[in-house]
Order: sequence, then C-alpha cells, then structure tokens
Amino acid sequence: MDIITQGLVGAVVATSAAGKQHLRLAIGIGFCAGLLADADILIRAADDPLFSLEYHRHFTHALMFVPIGGLIAALLAWPFVRRVLCFGNTYLYATLGYLPSGLLDACTSFGTQLLWPFSDARIAWNLIAIIDPVFSLSLIVALLFAWHRRQAWPARLGLGFALLYLLFGLMQHERAEEFIAQVAHQRGHVIERLEVKPTLGNLILWRAIYETGGHFHIDAVRVGLWGKPRHYPGGTLARFTPQALPNLDPGSVLAGDITRFARLSDDYLARHPARPDVLGDARYAMLPHSTLPLWGIALDLDHPDRHVRFLTFRHFKQPARREFLAMLRGRPLPGTDGSTD
Repeated sequence: MDIITQGLVGAVVATSAAGKQHLRLAIGIGFCAGLLADADILIRAADDPLFSLEYHRHFTHALMFVPIGGLIAALLAWPFVRRVLCFGNTYLYATLGYLPSGLLDACTSFGTQLLWPFSDARIAWNLIAIIDPVFSLSLIVALLFAWHRRQAWPARLGLGFALLYLLFGLMQHERAEEFIAQVAHQRGHVIERLEVKPTLGNLILWRAIYETGGHFHIDAVRVGLWGKPRHYPGGTLARFTPQALPNLDPGSVLAGDITRFARLSDDYLARHPARPDVLGDARYAMLPHSTLPLWGIALDLDHPDRHVRFLTFRHFKQPARREFLAMLRGRPLPGTDGSTD
C-alpha cells in the first residue's frame, strides 16, 4: 500500500504487543520499521527502467527477510532509544513493525514476492487498493487513542478492524468475480484467466479483465453493500504475443525487455489503443472500464540494442473524474442513455 499506511500498520502491530511503559516508543519504532521495506525503491539502474520494477516488492517484502529487516530497523532505532529501551525490546518492536509490510502489499494488486527465495511468483490477492482512506484513517484513530491513553487495547481494536476490512475486501472481490463470470457466460465466452481488482480508494467499484480466444475483455462492476451489482462494459484488446514482431532478434535487448515486462505484467500485454508503439499492462487503467493502460514500455524497433523506455499515462481530467464518480455511485455514465449493457 502507500508508504504512510505501511508505517501505520507497522505501528499498530508493534503497539499491540507493548506495555504501558514502552507504548509510545513502540509506536515510533513500529512506524519507522513499517516504512523500511519500501526502501527497495532506491534499487535502480540508470539505463534500465525495468530494473527498479523488478526489485520493487522483491526480497525486502519476503517473509524470510522479516528477521533481517527487523534487525536493520532496530539498529537504526537503537541510537535514539538505547537510554530507555533494551536492544531486545527494540528488536521485538522493530520486527513486529516490519512483519506486515509484505503481507499488506500482497493484499493489493501489484504483486509481492512474499515467498522469495523459494518462489519468484508475485502474489497479489486483490483485496484492497493501494490507497484506501477508510483503512488508513481507522489506523490513525487507533494509534491516537493508544498514544493518548498509553494503552495497547486501542491498537488491538484498530488491528482487528483492519483484518475485518480486508475480509470485507475478500467478500467484495468474490462477489465481483462471480458477477463477471456470469457476464462472460452470457457473452458465450469461456474464461481462460480472470483478474478482478479494486479501484482507487474504495471496495465498491472493481476492474475486471479476462482472457478468452487471444483477447482481453475489460469491464467495470459496482458491488454495493446491497442490491445487484451494476455492470459498466468496457472494451476489448488483442493479447500481444512475440509473434507480432517476427523480425525482432530474440537475443536483442528489446526482446529481453519485452520478456521481462511480460513477466512483471503477468503476461497481460496489449498494445496501447492510441499508441501502437507502446506495449501496455492491460491490468491497470485510470478508469476501471478503460482499455488505455496506466503504464507501458515504448518499443523502439529501430534500436533493438537499447533498453525500453517506461511510460506512465496518469491523466485524470474532469471528464474522467465524472465517469469514475458516476460508476462509484452506481449511476449511468455521462452522455449515455442509462443502460449498462
């Protein structure tokens, strides 16, 4: 999730195990330790944009790295707390603060190498968006009460609410997935693979993409707290395959970068509808029913010996905001007759 929420979760977990005497220190140590896993953004290569993507949510988020990450966080905190806290307790709070980093990111949609070094699979449970105000604010309230009262029970309540919220995300995910499966059946499609992801800041509006017959079908579905889900059909994209570039040398840098980006994108690759030179990750878009990717790589076929450029398309202007809010509220899209199919 966003880095602040990572710190908040780390603080709540560490505080839940703290006594009254050390509670405020546990909040600070847990918060800082929760931020540490995202230091992987500093792993970069100047001439290779995909390098940083490959190491984002990599070994620093793995469960096996938790004791090491906790130790690093404890060593960083130790000079500031050594007069009032023994190293053993510092390490305990730091490790507890570091522990949820990988697990929380696995609850989002980008993918986390939680089981490294035993598996390179990127785990993404798609239970919550990268930014969710309800989730984050509940943790802030819990920590403020814990700080004020110097007691751990508010943090424990906040942690319990966070877990229940993630279970609610799981329920919403299952409802959206079941609905899209019905939509595909009505279209006469056999789903070969399917991903359903929450949209920014909520667990009501979801983006669905499924593959059948070499094409990706994209839809948005609003899953309210009650009533029937509402469907907002999107578009269709042809799946990109290496056969689309028959003249590209398989041993070239460009071919290698395409393979790497395919792995990072779980092979949900399609050309940008408005930029045929851009290969996009079809799983993500600014609008949940859009075929325009959120990011992609530029294919420079004239220079196959160079690394690709990584591009982002984050334009979210007023018309797009109106469409998003209409879908979030379960209303017809602007300029339509009110039908959803």
